[in-house]
Amino acid sequence: MLRAGYRAALSRRPPGSAPRRRAGGAGAGGAGAGEERLKQTPLDALHRARGGRMVPFAGWSLPLHYGQGHLQSHLHTRRHCSLFDVSHMLQTLVYGRDRIRFMESLVVGDIAELKPGQGTLTLLTNEKGGITDDLIVTNTSEDHLYVVSNAACADKDLAILRDRAAQLQATGSDVHLEVSDNALLALQGPSMARVLQAGLSDDLAKLSFMNSISTTVFGVPGCRVTRCGYTGEDGVEISVPAARAVELAEQLLGVPDVWLAGLAARDSLRLEAGLCLYGNDIDETVTPAEAGLMWTLGKRRRVAMDFPGAAVIMAQVKEKPRRRRVGLTSVGPAIRPHMAILGPEGRPVGTVTSGCPSPCLGKNIAMGYVEAAHSRAGTELTVEVRKKQHPAVITKMPFVPTQYYMAK
Repeated sequence: MLRAGYRAALSRRPPGSAPRRRAGGAGAGGAGAGEERLKQTPLDALHRARGGRMVPFAGWSLPLHYGQGHLQSHLHTRRHCSLFDVSHMLQTLVYGRDRIRFMESLVVGDIAELKPGQGTLTLLTNEKGGITDDLIVTNTSEDHLYVVSNAACADKDLAILRDRAAQLQATGSDVHLEVSDNALLALQGPSMARVLQAGLSDDLAKLSFMNSISTTVFGVPGCRVTRCGYTGEDGVEISVPAARAVELAEQLLGVPDVWLAGLAARDSLRLEAGLCLYGNDIDETVTPAEAGLMWTLGKRRRVAMDFPGAAVIMAQVKEKPRRRRVGLTSVGPAIRPHMAILGPEGRPVGTVTSGCPSPCLGKNIAMGYVEAAHSRAGTELTVEVRKKQHPAVITKMPFVPTQYYMAK
């Protein structure tokens, strides 16, 4: 997304939490007065030294883009490989013999069916069926669950996790939480496997999408490598001890194929891949049925209906939701969040939640919610841009084919 539109989107996000180092005062290489209370990732100095344009995001100081600009960064990720600092994400470890029962009391996924080392995208829901957050939960081979949550939801997620753990502990259950202070680096793009394999003794060809290993990466022990990401490309997220995060990042950036990338490219890449941004495309007023995320509900969980909001969500499945999340494409002025989507008679039938010009497709792409009657792919609607109506077409997502890797 272009800078102005993206920064506007950032301003709508709720503040994040997850305590870590705070930014310093104004000065060369330091945070300005407006950033005094922003948290810094362990890579903050590296971003600034390499020309990162730092902006506030969910309570953190993070790079929007670097010298090469958003467009080139986006295209480089699709063609080669980029490194993203996602250390603002909340990383939580769940221990104890009752850890799976604990997690399933909060999310919609079938955590019990995950094999050692396997993870899944799941949803934290409330009693009204709304989405409190989207999480990745991994059943590690080391007898704990590894949970990655959105930074903007860190405070509320951690409160929910701790409250539930306390409730179960009071009845004799064995579960306890540990918040990790590791950094989190995302290496994304078609050359990721070649770049990373040079620093691993493990065979990446055996690591499928949404699977995870604990290993040493380029001489840095104690790393967790999970084959996943937020770009639609083949990629990994590497949880690395904070004290050695810069060392690992510099090792990766020493490969000419690897560029640093920031929030702007991350947003346009995820939108091309049809992935939701929490706070824009999903929130506590949206249910999994409306968001097109019913695939996250395990079959066993649907039958048991033992997750928060199950009655509301399953009733929507039976009766069909009144609105649906859809993709939109258009030419002309860019489509941005909060713009009205109009039906054939000019009546509002929905609202845009995310939108930007697609660097790969050369046209505008967007995501939003429309009345179910207008949600079929190929439906022609209009979007109101600066009080003028411009044609748009309901389009299947992802807009750009995903490249997730499945081991043979």
